[in-house]
Amino acid sequence: MTDLPSVLVGAAPLSHADVVAVVRHGAPVVIAAEALERVAQTRSVIDGLAADPNPHYGVSTGFGALATTFIAPDRRRQLQASLIRSHAAGTGPEVEREVVRGLQLLRLQTLASGRTGVRPVVVETYAALLNAGITPIVREYGSLGCSGDLAPLAHIALATMGEGDVRDAAGELVPASEALEACGIEPLTLVEKEGLALINGTDGMLGTLVLALHDLDELLITADIAAAMSIESQLGTDAVFAADLMALRPQVGQGASAANLRAFLADSPIVHSHKGPEDGRVQDAYSLRCTPQVHGTARDTAGYAATIADRELASVIDNPIITVDGRIESNGNFHGAPVAAVLDFLAISVADVASVSERRTDRALDPARNHGLPPFLADEVGVDSGLMIAQYASAGIVSELKRLAVPASVDSIPSSAMQEDHVSMGWAAARKLRRAIDGLGRVLAIEILTGARALDLRAPLEAGPATGAVRDLVRTVAAGPGPDRFLSPDMEAVTALVQSGAIARIAKEHAHA
Repeated sequence: MTDLPSVLVGAAPLSHADVVAVVRHGAPVVIAAEALERVAQTRSVIDGLAADPNPHYGVSTGFGALATTFIAPDRRRQLQASLIRSHAAGTGPEVEREVVRGLQLLRLQTLASGRTGVRPVVVETYAALLNAGITPIVREYGSLGCSGDLAPLAHIALATMGEGDVRDAAGELVPASEALEACGIEPLTLVEKEGLALINGTDGMLGTLVLALHDLDELLITADIAAAMSIESQLGTDAVFAADLMALRPQVGQGASAANLRAFLADSPIVHSHKGPEDGRVQDAYSLRCTPQVHGTARDTAGYAATIADRELASVIDNPIITVDGRIESNGNFHGAPVAAVLDFLAISVADVASVSERRTDRALDPARNHGLPPFLADEVGVDSGLMIAQYASAGIVSELKRLAVPASVDSIPSSAMQEDHVSMGWAAARKLRRAIDGLGRVLAIEILTGARALDLRAPLEAGPATGAVRDLVRTVAAGPGPDRFLSPDMEAVTALVQSGAIARIAKEHAHA
């Protein structure tokens, strides 16, 4: 159980913070009373259409390319169950728990809108599974990102029917029927329209987008402090980040990144040691000097992506949909193009931020460019290799991030007998962005590990308050300069600090106001 405050579903669109609280941290959900009233009212419309001898898509017909096939009343429950069973066709490794919970929560939000035609019991059952910590098994492959994330959402629906496998609150793999029984949850028997309502959504790609934006918010601050450590330890200048220079190119993200760099480098004895006319260098390399331009572009990309995510969180996506005036209408809102495009856009910026980080790391290790530091920051040059192979690891990750930056959303493979002849591939874009976010955290961790050692090697000169605080935090999990040792544990430990947000937090706490 969690002591986090509950999140209300059905009264207003969920916020990014709401999504993260529920899917990552296990905050409970509560359904707004007015939402259940709306759901019941709309269900009465579906019940009326079910009794109509004229066919209505999703209510008394087949699906997709079989939309013109009329289904007799006595076969419609079987129709709904068959839809879910056949569409739960994912394959490959299990998807991460928080991504699956995102599928559950965001589909619940749409069901609670009262525009999908499900019964109140369906809404209540989805909430019950979330609150019980029951996580259906969803597989890596299966969604084309059009007609929504059909296969992933079908795996969720299958579990509410008491079929398939789930992981319980303790993470144990158990049959869904056993997990539901243990929590006192009655399996659903789906009726007209409900099968479609449970699977026609962009929930998988949207949930991944919201989580990625949350993680990027901290990672981009971490990127700025990593760059500050590199600039400081490589005897770079902070003059190029001056506010008046940034104002000449009023890009919002660039300005924010430059402000961070000024705050992180303020009061640095190392920076102060080489200011003035005695410093003969005209300008630093691009990877140091152009940090705000690169990091800032990623910030602006994330800002645009957040706008799209906000719109999607305020959306009701199903097909067909029941309008406010009671019409049942087919539509194309399930197409994942808006979300797929920004997922790809973010993957490009993630690769770029990681790329410039790796270049700063490489400069720190090269005696021809690091201004007096030992080769590879080694203790006994020739005997020790220092951080040579840490940079190899960073370069290998960056190479993969460049491949992951190739857009998925420009691809399309027709399906459903050419009825679904253009798809978004948004789920694929989401999956590769998730891997890219992990890679970025690791590349930044290697730069921070390198920067921390380089700052130590500048002694007796001292680091600034912010960079020094980060270096001291790194020293709680990774020792300073010295003979070569098993390096992988240090890299993993600093990566954990990055991914937990600890690096970003301590940098902000010690930054110049």
